[in-house]
Amino acid sequence: MKKFFKYVFATVVGIFVFGIILFIFGLFTIVSSALSGNDNPVKDNSVLVLDLNGTLEERVEENPFAELIGSSVLSQTGLDDMLNAIEKAKKNDDIKGIFIQAGVFSPDSWASAQAVRKALTDFKKSGKWIVSYGDTYSQPAYYIASCADEILLNPNGEIDWHGIGGNPMFIKDLLSKVGIKMQLAKVGTYKSAPEMFVADKMSDANREQTMAYMTSIWNNILKDVSKSRKIVVDSLNMYADGYTLFDDQKSLVKRHLVDKLVYADEAKANIMKRLGIEGGNKILRVLGGNEINQVTVSDLKTVENDDSGEEIAVYYAFGDIVQTSEQGMLGGGSHQIVAQDVCKDLERLAADENIKAVVLRINSGGGSAYASEQLWRSIELLKKQKPVVVSMGGMAASGGYYMSCNSNWIVAEPTTVTGSIGIFGMFPDFSELYTQKLGIKFDEVKTNKNATFGNTTVRPINDEEMAMLERYVQRGYQLFIKRVGDGRHMTTAQVDAIGQGHVYTAEDALKIKLVDELGGLDVAISKAAKLAKVKKYHSVAYPAPVDWLTQLMESTTGKGNGVLDSKIRSEFGELYEPIMFVKTIKNQDRMQARIPFMMNIN
Repeated sequence: MKKFFKYVFATVVGIFVFGIILFIFGLFTIVSSALSGNDNPVKDNSVLVLDLNGTLEERVEENPFAELIGSSVLSQTGLDDMLNAIEKAKKNDDIKGIFIQAGVFSPDSWASAQAVRKALTDFKKSGKWIVSYGDTYSQPAYYIASCADEILLNPNGEIDWHGIGGNPMFIKDLLSKVGIKMQLAKVGTYKSAPEMFVADKMSDANREQTMAYMTSIWNNILKDVSKSRKIVVDSLNMYADGYTLFDDQKSLVKRHLVDKLVYADEAKANIMKRLGIEGGNKILRVLGGNEINQVTVSDLKTVENDDSGEEIAVYYAFGDIVQTSEQGMLGGGSHQIVAQDVCKDLERLAADENIKAVVLRINSGGGSAYASEQLWRSIELLKKQKPVVVSMGGMAASGGYYMSCNSNWIVAEPTTVTGSIGIFGMFPDFSELYTQKLGIKFDEVKTNKNATFGNTTVRPINDEEMAMLERYVQRGYQLFIKRVGDGRHMTTAQVDAIGQGHVYTAEDALKIKLVDELGGLDVAISKAAKLAKVKKYHSVAYPAPVDWLTQLMESTTGKGNGVLDSKIRSEFGELYEPIMFVKTIKNQDRMQARIPFMMNIN
């Protein structure tokens, strides 16, 4: 009994101390925010430092507690924050140029990298300069930096330029080792997402479509770099074939891939000279020291946007499409489009008379077909109240395209992955695991023929039951192509001809009327304002960022998008998605509208 009271007392004390820490940290955060809000980070003769290291995600919520619980994940930057920072730097007379600190940079997609590069190209129209320097340029970092006025490389540095490729993973044999087999019902010759679980290599149709969209993406990259660096495409392909990572640095200058080989102090002296700081061409200074006023993407988040004119809402929807949020540290992927929550949000946007139009920023490879249908319905109701324009991010395919097809207008980057109009249902057969590997025996008693239908721990689905499932999936596909046909003003036969699960880049999707216009988020916002017939406008991002207390609770419990989930993702690597899918498959909706899990193009 004495130990019991001891433990109870210790628990109470722990909760009390934790509460005090929360209060102090919250007070510190509020005071810091108040103080920083009065301090404009942009001084006269400033330079925006764009850090191309770590990862680039669609949208990132600041988590001040990551370090406190030992986060080891790579630094993350939100695409929305980076684009906003570049736009603010363009308009701010005190910011004279941009310094790109290049490194090992991993965007969530080539479309995101293309969006950043376009923003930088537009920045140069203001007459301001861009200089890039790095010890190492990963291929996405080099692609973005290639639009700079001057590309500088450390004399012992590296540039990774090798083309793009992927290694699809197949785990059928792995599952069979533990007695698990996947039974599949699908519609769509090109619907390749289930191949990971039921095949040991790519189907001919999947290889064909994958090669087509990879080639389209690579051709866009070649075209952009060729134009900026004035290198013919054939030469760029030859350099990629030779794998520039191991090339002599002087040869990179001769090939015009870089302009100069300099050390870090010389690169920083270059910036000082451009800023007109005395001695910038002869003395050594450290960027970030007293001689240079530097601002970061985070700094510019505190600079208020122009909020004059009418409001255009930009609603961010990215990640796996699910009906309800997966709970627990290993519940689901890093990000989710939770239909129950998003539908409520869209209903509020529809009712808000101050919002004149809505831009849906969609970055998703799909998920639950049922949830996608609910989202389609909410967008249908929203569209009756005000114009709805879709801005596609890295991908808006399968369920992501299901969401998009009902909007008034669709805008996408040329390298956006879209289409994949198809449905599948995948049903795990655990019977070998239970009955043979574990030695568990089952009997059966039932009142009706199909009373035990779906109990795959006992036996696999038989032919008659599979026929029923295939009819069910076929109805789902027919509904999908009807939704697309109604939204895109096409017949179901026309949609079926370009559907069948076929994946396209937006550049190709434009030709078959799945996309209306090529461009970024700015183009989508401009189109929404035009449809709403407003001339002066500003945009507001939705949903609002999660508050710090909620982040703390999620981080410590491992719920949702917590840091613990990110750490586990980093440890599992490419195995994370398939393992998580198998783990949660019994909770997944029967019908799935998604592209392959690992779009591991690098």
